[in-house]
Amino acid sequence: MIELIKKLPKAELHLHIEGSLEPELMFRLAQKNDIQIPYKDIDDVRRAYNFTNLQTFLDIYYAGANVLITQQDFYDLTWAYILKCVEDNVIHTEIFFDPQTHTERGVEFATVINGIKSALADAKAEYGISSCIIMCFLRHLSQDAAFETLEAAMAFKDDIVGVGLDSSELGNPPSKFTEVFRQAKDAGFKVVAHAGEEADFSYIYEALDVLRSDRIDHGVQAIHSEALMQRLKEEQMPLTVCPNSNIELKVFESYQNHNIKTLLDYGLNVSVNSDDPAYFKGYINQNFINLVENLPLTEDDIVTLVKNSFRASFIDDDLKQAYLARVDLALQ
Repeated sequence: MIELIKKLPKAELHLHIEGSLEPELMFRLAQKNDIQIPYKDIDDVRRAYNFTNLQTFLDIYYAGANVLITQQDFYDLTWAYILKCVEDNVIHTEIFFDPQTHTERGVEFATVINGIKSALADAKAEYGISSCIIMCFLRHLSQDAAFETLEAAMAFKDDIVGVGLDSSELGNPPSKFTEVFRQAKDAGFKVVAHAGEEADFSYIYEALDVLRSDRIDHGVQAIHSEALMQRLKEEQMPLTVCPNSNIELKVFESYQNHNIKTLLDYGLNVSVNSDDPAYFKGYINQNFINLVENLPLTEDDIVTLVKNSFRASFIDDDLKQAYLARVDLALQ
């Protein structure tokens, strides 16, 4: 089964580029940019990666992001992730970035996106990896702040396929951002939103009905509403599930308790993703491996999860079919 996981080409749809900042790169950039970080060595950082919930992770995540200053920093960050894609046979990736994490520190929006997109262009040229960029609003900030970020993004509209919603979920429902998402949708952006990770399934309803989401990021709390499960199945609404993340943030007590197999068996359009892999102990293949070692997933389940990642992507139908054909070829 592990060999099957390794040989199958994959798409990744839920990846925060800031969450791929490995401790080694964090220290190198901190030294280069003369930024103080609250860790004395790499082992000290790794020991800090033990979380009790989403907020304890976010506190460290934002501290780590402080080392990212220049366009080259964002290039190096993205390129390091691309090398992990090569290793894990990811041939298409849809990358989240959090501009507000950086603009609030005085880093220009252009600095962030130009670093990311130049690395993705090189990934396409050197490895044939296709990609999309999704800009996320930080939900613990105000809708007015999100509007400012959307305005800044308009100059880069050709580079950004969609907008998303991430950060502290509890107490920050999707409806808090109704107007900014309406404007983004009207401007032609795809819409995704983190919903139903820590908060209850009502957040998923809001993401669907208020934000008019094209995809739901996480969505695992849908299991607590039969009506919602039926709707997600009928609409084949994609759920970008992140197993390692769910375990590390105590959404589930263990992999044996994870509900991805149940969601899949119900007929939902779920895929496997790594979320913030530097913090959550593994990139996409490790997420798959952890699942098959702890849940009764079949080879057909693995293939379905992989194919779902391409079907749920924001690429055109011709490219989707080409990628799905590559999956079939790998199976032969």
